[in-house]
Amino acid sequence: MTDARTYTVDLIAGDGIGQEVVPAATRVVDALADRHGFDVTWRDRDWGSAYFFEHGRMMPVDGIEQLSDGDAILLGAVGHPELPDHETLWGLLIPIRREFLQYINLRPVRVLPGVVSPLRDVEDLDIVVVRENVEGEYSAIGGRAYRGATEEFALQEAVFTRTGVTRVARYAAELAASRNGSLTSATKSNGIIHSMPFWDEVVTSVVADFDGVELTSVLIDALTAALVLRPHDFDVIVASNLFGDILSDLIAALAGSIGIAPSANINPPREHPSMFEPIHGSAPDIAGKGIANPTGQLWSASMMLDHLGERTAATGLMTAIDEVMAAGIRTADLGGSAGTEEFTAAVLRAIASS
Repeated sequence: MTDARTYTVDLIAGDGIGQEVVPAATRVVDALADRHGFDVTWRDRDWGSAYFFEHGRMMPVDGIEQLSDGDAILLGAVGHPELPDHETLWGLLIPIRREFLQYINLRPVRVLPGVVSPLRDVEDLDIVVVRENVEGEYSAIGGRAYRGATEEFALQEAVFTRTGVTRVARYAAELAASRNGSLTSATKSNGIIHSMPFWDEVVTSVVADFDGVELTSVLIDALTAALVLRPHDFDVIVASNLFGDILSDLIAALAGSIGIAPSANINPPREHPSMFEPIHGSAPDIAGKGIANPTGQLWSASMMLDHLGERTAATGLMTAIDEVMAAGIRTADLGGSAGTEEFTAAVLRAIASS
């Protein structure tokens, strides 16, 4: 960062609809920058599946080094029907999260104006999932042996460290304290004999230091059912890497569409850049048709602006999205007829008139 109001942001549009929604987000952020007096220097990275087909890898060997001096990363989507998911994710997304110690994955969900929840009598909900993002069930420890033989086996190790659980629990408790004081911890300590009791013990000890925060630990299977039956009972949920991944997708669907939900991969000490991305995939079935919903990408950009300290612009972006959707301008996945360009143009008009 060259000064307090100039930011360098790396753009990784990636695959599929990422190539459409990331440019929409940059146009909106540029408009906000002009309006609120800050500057963004975009560094385009042509990394992703197309890069893989040409170079045999998802990003350059020195990709992490290239990103390291930026202020943030805005990612579109990763995934291609001709490549295994583990190739695309472990070749780009996951190394960025881990090399930059983006150990908090923050996923807010709420019902946006005009969006109808599939749940009866649910017109609003406001839940934030705080997901541990660099260890847990998504470790790289394990392997396969005797491939193709009847004796073949796969071994996958989950890794839970006191440091890792402590820092995600503390982040979640601080967030809960700033909201209504309610914190739910997802667990499975009745079936997973070592890691989940350890998770419960560390989370409980951390939250005990926060006056006014009420912690409830709920078994993951019961929690998924309760979120469908009583979503208003929940506010902040802290969860391991796997559980947080699943729960945040479920809650986004309860709010009307997984396509509109954002996420932030945060390095809280700010020793490394943080990365912001929608939770939807590359959606190859609609890529190139101009109908992708840019809301998840725009909301992720708002989270990025907030992280950079441009909170007025971040709030202005979400206000513009709310106004546009309340006016009935919605994409096909939400029952509307607007395309990506039409929706983006409406958001730009709302920003200009604010």
